[in-house]
Amino acid sequence: MGLLDEFRSKNFSLYGQVFGIISIILLIALGIVTFLSHVVFSIVGWVIAFILILVEVPLCMRMCPTNDKFDTFIRYFENTLFRAIMYLCFAVVMFLSSLLNTGPLIAAGVSLLLAALCYVLL
Repeated sequence: MGLLDEFRSKNFSLYGQVFGIISIILLIALGIVTFLSHVVFSIVGWVIAFILILVEVPLCMRMCPTNDKFDTFIRYFENTLFRAIMYLCFAVVMFLSSLLNTGPLIAAGVSLLLAALCYVLL
């Protein structure tokens, strides 16, 4: 099954993962760009990106040494409803950054919101 067939199957979990990876890239890149104007939200964005890397990229979980408590915590996010709630909470945090000053971090909030919607539609 090719990539085009995956998109035709309306597999919203795949769409959520794609938006999740886009969100990771945006959070890291826009955190660097807006570091001087939004120091707190840039650092929060990097922390969110690190959490999303652990949740969305399973290879990273195999490479990082973890304990049983952390593994059981991450297993909660294998459920798509928990992922949707997590992405929605992260999107709200990024939208709060726009209340202080309209900045490019709103793009990360939009991509996080789209990922949350994809996981809810599953």
